[in-house]
Amino acid sequence: SVLTQVNPVLNAVVCNRYEEALAEAREVDRLIAGGLSPKVEEEKPFLGVPFTTKESQAVKGMNLTMGLWARRNERADEDSEAVVLLKKAGAIPLACTNLPELLICEFIKMAYPDEITVDSDLTSISPIIAHFISSDIGGSIRIPAFFCGMFGHHPTADTTNLRGVFYRKGDEGPSMFALGFITKHVEDLAPLTKVVAGDKAGLLNLDRKVDIKNLKYYYMETSYDCQVSPIRSELKAVMQRVVSKIRRDVTTAANPPQPYHHEGFNYMYRLWLYWMNKEPHNYSSMYNNGKSEPNAIVELIKKMLFMSRHCFFTIMQLLESQVLPSIKADWAEKLTKDLKDDLFSKLGNDSVLLLPCSPYATPYHYTFYLRPYNSAYFSIVNVLKSPATQVPIGVNKKGLPLGIQVVAAPHNDALCLAVAKYLEREFGGAVMACRIRQ
Repeated sequence: SVLTQVNPVLNAVVCNRYEEALAEAREVDRLIAGGLSPKVEEEKPFLGVPFTTKESQAVKGMNLTMGLWARRNERADEDSEAVVLLKKAGAIPLACTNLPELLICEFIKMAYPDEITVDSDLTSISPIIAHFISSDIGGSIRIPAFFCGMFGHHPTADTTNLRGVFYRKGDEGPSMFALGFITKHVEDLAPLTKVVAGDKAGLLNLDRKVDIKNLKYYYMETSYDCQVSPIRSELKAVMQRVVSKIRRDVTTAANPPQPYHHEGFNYMYRLWLYWMNKEPHNYSSMYNNGKSEPNAIVELIKKMLFMSRHCFFTIMQLLESQVLPSIKADWAEKLTKDLKDDLFSKLGNDSVLLLPCSPYATPYHYTFYLRPYNSAYFSIVNVLKSPATQVPIGVNKKGLPLGIQVVAAPHNDALCLAVAKYLEREFGGAVMACRIRQ
């Protein structure tokens, strides 16, 4: 299989259930050979379809370490709610995939030149994807999808059950966390998202018929967030190509795409960090599996002496939360409200915002230590709790994927996917890094 061919190079899969999956696939073959009833076809739309998940999602009997040394021997006692729903729909779990400590971005190998990295907690799974389920609290669906030339959809927040994902029990209340998918084709995203949304699927309006010519389009070329690198010319050119295409083929002269900006986009990372610290569970206490909260200074010294069990980037996050001044609540909450009110009043139920993905294409190993906040173009969407679809838009001169995000107001996921489908058709869709020999 493709997984077994590329995994020795990528180290993407950390535990697998290939034999069990093959046995389940043979049973599906027998069912199909005997003829499927209309009821089975309706209840199991993904009958026999394989999927993978990152290792922070519970799959019974598989590793559940979160990348932590303190959890190195932990295995899941039961499936997460999302895995339960996918199995109920007929899908077959293949493997759990690698991730950095506590899902905080690290460098990894991928199917592009091996000095290039995905720079995200999905690690090297993206290049081997057929259908991949992921969690997203700061861009973990859209970041690897962008860097690997795939489609990734972050659904409206609070519509997917998080039980069994990264310490979650499913009853924590409002959150930026959401479950979604990375795929090679836009058309797969809506039906997959419906499955994991379960009883809340109707809130996403995924069955809405959308005529993209009746939509209004806004776009943002760059943020002025001083913690984020400037957008490089090749990414600006991508946005201009998309806007020009929509202006020429979709909108009318009386209703062309309009530029959009709000002060809130100048503080993308700080707003995300503030709301991240409001999420359930004490993130710092997770470093030792909830037993104690490590001291950032002590861990930094231990790291310099090659004695720490923690990754450098997670120690940087500890320093940020323990040493740097806290963000003022009244400022962050007011600016977030102002941003949401202004943006959503423009978007309503019939508009989308075209948003940059990143200041640059796929980065080199270790460079994120110097630019740790460039994921803010993704994480600001989590602050908004909006749906967003990452769309690949060709490659740069080095053959590395480029793209944009399509963002809508909450519960308008269908708008994102409709525009993504149009862009897939016009710009060629997913970017394949290489061919796998059969």
